[in-house]
Amino acid sequence: MKFGIDRLLADPALRQPLEGRRVSLIAHPASVTEGLVHSLDALIAAGVNVTSAFGPQHGLKGDKQDNMVETLDETDAVYGIPVFSLYGEVRRPTAAMMATADVFLFDLQDLGCRIYTFVTTLLYLLEEAAREGKSVWVLDRPNPAGRPVEGTTLIEGQESFVGAGPMPMRHGLTLGEMGHWFIREFNLDVDYRVIAMEGWQPDAAPGFGWPEDRIWINPSPNAANLNMARAYAGTVMIEGATVSEGRGTTRPLEVLFGAPDIDAKAVLAEMQAFAPQWLTGCALRECWFEPTFHKHAGTLCNGIMIHAEGGLYDHHAFQPWRLQALAFKAIRRLYPDYSLWRDFPYEYEFDRLAIDVINGGPALREWVDNPASLPGDLDTIAGADEATWQAEIADLLLY
Repeated sequence: MKFGIDRLLADPALRQPLEGRRVSLIAHPASVTEGLVHSLDALIAAGVNVTSAFGPQHGLKGDKQDNMVETLDETDAVYGIPVFSLYGEVRRPTAAMMATADVFLFDLQDLGCRIYTFVTTLLYLLEEAAREGKSVWVLDRPNPAGRPVEGTTLIEGQESFVGAGPMPMRHGLTLGEMGHWFIREFNLDVDYRVIAMEGWQPDAAPGFGWPEDRIWINPSPNAANLNMARAYAGTVMIEGATVSEGRGTTRPLEVLFGAPDIDAKAVLAEMQAFAPQWLTGCALRECWFEPTFHKHAGTLCNGIMIHAEGGLYDHHAFQPWRLQALAFKAIRRLYPDYSLWRDFPYEYEFDRLAIDVINGGPALREWVDNPASLPGDLDTIAGADEATWQAEIADLLLY
């Protein structure tokens, strides 16, 4: 199969509209060709007039480790072009930045999750391109989480840099498809096109979204493999909790939790007793780890590892958002007074609890904290939102 960047490079007819125009590239470390050449180098080698570049959260080089660790603007040492940060002084491109090019090529590998900030970066770019009369092309890449949809819809007034609009946590779209949804949802008048992939089969085993013949490169420092990408729509919620998501270890965001003062076996047993139907599609294993930095640094933590991979993975049964909600619920049932929700500035939101920012509203937290709530209560809310979203996006699917 071919990703959008590979098709653009291979077909002069696709590149022809770029002739005589200034081009900017939005990229990160996973923005590479099938031969592992970075898109910036490949486009310039192909004769494209690249006059600027942009890096999203974690930077063009992908070197910034944590949330709210900003990247500075710089000048590319090889090509002498400006490289603007969209996660520093600004997160929305300014008019001066937009003036550096006529066409903006958006070539970011996504994880298929609303909270992954590259989704919001695409919206901001489209809005500014509409305002400045610029063109945006998405060089499409796979959604490694595939087509399944899961989670509650972000409610009006809960928008943030990790919540671009009313979509569920796991949205099931590629970024090329998401651009079409943004244009329709926000009524944007912008010159937009998608350089589609060739041969992507999101329902084909064993990758179910990620092709076997493509090497995984971290799109951000803690997105280390396909297992993480599949689990992320659930495990990202731990960023809003006091328990560890495994940052500071070699397998971040692949655990349901880790903490020095929680009995992981007891939590897993409680999960199995409370909502066994939400544990399907993966294997869960007790683990121990000692983070070298971040939460509980230098302290031995007991946790539960997720294995949504190999023969242990059932793509259509796996529900990472519900699985993570269940882990929180089991902790709350076993440790009613546990200080579970982390109160700190999260992605430039200072007045709301991080768990609510992540979920686009308080519904999940309220379900976890309510001693009387049952699995069906959360299923009712999320199930309705999931069905509505699937109907809404049905005509936008390109593959």
